[in-house]
Amino acid sequence: MELCGPAEQANSAPAEVLRIVSIGGGTGLSALLHGLKRYVPPRPGSERTAVCREPAAELTAVVTVTDDGGSSGRLRREFAVLPPGDIRNCMVALSEDEALLSRLFQYRFTRGRGLKGHSFGNLFLTALTHVTGDFPQAVRVSSDVLAIAGRIFPSTADNVTLEAVLADGTKVQGETRISRSRSRIRRVRLRPPRARPLPETLEAIAQADLVTLGPGSLFTSVVPNLLVEGIPEALRRSPAVKAYFVNLMWQPGETMHFTAADHVEALFRHAGQGWLDYVIVNTRPVSPQLRARYARRRAQPVEVDMERLERLGVKVIARELLQEGEKVRHDPEAVARLALELAAEGRRRRGKV
Repeated sequence: MELCGPAEQANSAPAEVLRIVSIGGGTGLSALLHGLKRYVPPRPGSERTAVCREPAAELTAVVTVTDDGGSSGRLRREFAVLPPGDIRNCMVALSEDEALLSRLFQYRFTRGRGLKGHSFGNLFLTALTHVTGDFPQAVRVSSDVLAIAGRIFPSTADNVTLEAVLADGTKVQGETRISRSRSRIRRVRLRPPRARPLPETLEAIAQADLVTLGPGSLFTSVVPNLLVEGIPEALRRSPAVKAYFVNLMWQPGETMHFTAADHVEALFRHAGQGWLDYVIVNTRPVSPQLRARYARRRAQPVEVDMERLERLGVKVIARELLQEGEKVRHDPEAVARLALELAAEGRRRRGKV
């Protein structure tokens, strides 16, 4: 893959810039952003190299803010700020010097009264929130300071809590408790219910060539964004291609025994039907060694039930998207290439509107 140095970049403006909005949270969203970052033209004066390949991309991440566990949960309770953890992960994924910032922002204090368990990045965003007086503004300022390759918006500036209704009728409050549920999740909702989106989020969706959802925890990373007032309507109005990246494995406590169609039905149950174009599924098998490791945690690969997906009115794209390591993850480069293909389709669609 050919890379451009700063001098080359200055003399070669891209023919077009594809606008991509990625909605979600957790490690899945970070993997997609990590892959797409190399297609974002560097800022003026930047030393970052970029791919000398068109089309270039403009990235906007819309990130869930319902986390109430770990360092994020403690900061939320003690300082009345929105949870910074998922935002922090996206900043690291989009930062120019990802190796250094990953070590710094992901650094977790192992001792110290009040500090133990906190990550530096979470403390940084919390402090900046108090300096600026506004969490979205803190995210904007820190994004500029870190010169990230894109924009990051919390899905809402309201301090919301996630509530789940389980199959047996039980109500569970809080993302952490929901993710540990042993009963199938029927529906999740926000408390208070009328959370407002940032105007910039609605504008980004309206102008996008592609809107992606996932990969990531279905009920605690993806769906909460769809519960914010105005976002489902913005998705339906936007001429962009809308695509959902299905998770690779079951998630114990959230999506045990879920098929790909179960994931899509959950999206439709919370945001209505008729707005999703594509469902993206993986075709590369999980190795026997990793399957055995996940099986010990009662997790299996997500089954792709094609007939049910087609009956739901969505098109299925099947590609080899799996990257194996210590864990099963989406391959950042593979999902980025596919996202760019879909964004190009979205640009052609916009041209016909």
